[in-house]
Amino acid sequence: MRGDGPPVVFAVHKNLTVLVKMVKLECCVGVEVWNIATRGLCTVGQEEMVVLLEVAPGEAHPPRDIFAFFHTVYQQANQGNLVTELGHTIFTEPEGFLGSREHGGFLYIRPTFQCLRNLVLPPSPYIFAVLIQKWETPWAKVFPLRLMLRMGAEFRYYPCPLVSTRNRKPVFCEIGHTIMNLLVDFRNYAYTVPAIEGFVIHMEDKKTSLLFPKNRYEQVAKALSNSNDHVLALGANFSPQADSHLVTIENDDGHYSTQAINIHNRPRKVTGASFIVFNGALKTTSGLSAKSSIVEDGLMVQIPADMMTKLREALRNMKNFDIPCGPISTSMPDEVVSIEWTSDDKNFNVGSKGIVNPLYSIKSPVDEKQMDGIPSVKIHSGTDYVSNAHLIRWTEVFIMQGETNNSSDVNLSRLSEVLARAFCVALTPHLSDLYLNGHSRLGLRATVHQDNVGYEAGSSGNRLPAACMNDLDMELIPVIHRAAANITDQPIILELVFHIMEQ
Repeated sequence: MRGDGPPVVFAVHKNLTVLVKMVKLECCVGVEVWNIATRGLCTVGQEEMVVLLEVAPGEAHPPRDIFAFFHTVYQQANQGNLVTELGHTIFTEPEGFLGSREHGGFLYIRPTFQCLRNLVLPPSPYIFAVLIQKWETPWAKVFPLRLMLRMGAEFRYYPCPLVSTRNRKPVFCEIGHTIMNLLVDFRNYAYTVPAIEGFVIHMEDKKTSLLFPKNRYEQVAKALSNSNDHVLALGANFSPQADSHLVTIENDDGHYSTQAINIHNRPRKVTGASFIVFNGALKTTSGLSAKSSIVEDGLMVQIPADMMTKLREALRNMKNFDIPCGPISTSMPDEVVSIEWTSDDKNFNVGSKGIVNPLYSIKSPVDEKQMDGIPSVKIHSGTDYVSNAHLIRWTEVFIMQGETNNSSDVNLSRLSEVLARAFCVALTPHLSDLYLNGHSRLGLRATVHQDNVGYEAGSSGNRLPAACMNDLDMELIPVIHRAAANITDQPIILELVFHIMEQ
């Protein structure tokens, strides 16, 4: 498991293996880790996972607890309970995890600027599971971005480390005196600051930009309707476009201060923030048009009540809006807080979040086309089609074109289901041959339109064998033609992903 040799493969389940190798991370953090990567979580709709666990002194074998953890993740995913980026798993075993009851769980991180050199990695998409301490679990539940960045500050690694360190000192203790006590339910976890997907905060010299993707309008509208008239709090995302980020540090008295962490050896021009709070209680007697200040790892903008009304109206109508901050008596504001509606958020189905890299991109099994930014839906209620020793399972559908199709009677869910059924029926007699020849992940790309019908099917970028294609023609062509009769608007192009598994 050590050195330049291949990783050792462990079978956790008949359809889940784990690759293990001891790796010295000489180029960055300088520690030796167990590099543990899954192969097979994708068959139950779960993104693959990687754990980089720092090797304990004298440890010759990877800990058994990690394998048990992956088995639990597989079982949970098979029941439709998935974890994804900035999600969490909380340990409940009374005997503890990895020899300690202070280990609280895992926080799941999508890699961005971290070094992945020499690591054993699964096929994309994958997430890293980073060990957190019991005191840190409340933040993993209610505001995981704060915890992620705080770990980055602790280890001086931007934006956060991917290595799990056992028995380390927690970066947070008691909740203490934080603004989040006013915005989050720490007792029952019934509510938290609403996070808007794709929303980022960029702080520059004399300007703060709040960038809302247009396709996240419904999330903004929901946050508006759930807030009171005088206070509006919104959670932001980590921004790959920023070169630094605010982070908050809790001291021994439970008070929080602000620092910033940044990319090593890069000048700080754009700083990200984790949340913003608009407070509409600024008095006209203050002499200020508005006041912006940094609070912990976010921003507080105090504005008069009438401006709060205009702000909410602008958000509700998807309009840009500027808030000049500073004394009313000056002609030039000290700072401008600018609300901007930007192009659609396409930051999904990318192997490395926000940073397109062909090495980590999700690829189509049909022709290895990169699927960055193409929306998809995981499938958990599909029917397994069974042969003697194997089964085929539909696990995902990518909507490559036609998400906004206006043709009447077009139901993408129903169309996907009939395509999946025809594909599985056609290939069930061939499952064992396909599996034994390494074709376990299959793709079907169907184009459906009155004037343009057709399909492609493949695995690992290669066309399926002729016998399979003949059976697919018999099952798929009638289905696609029937569906195309109703589609007169733009063509619908769907790509369905399937996995062949052992029974």
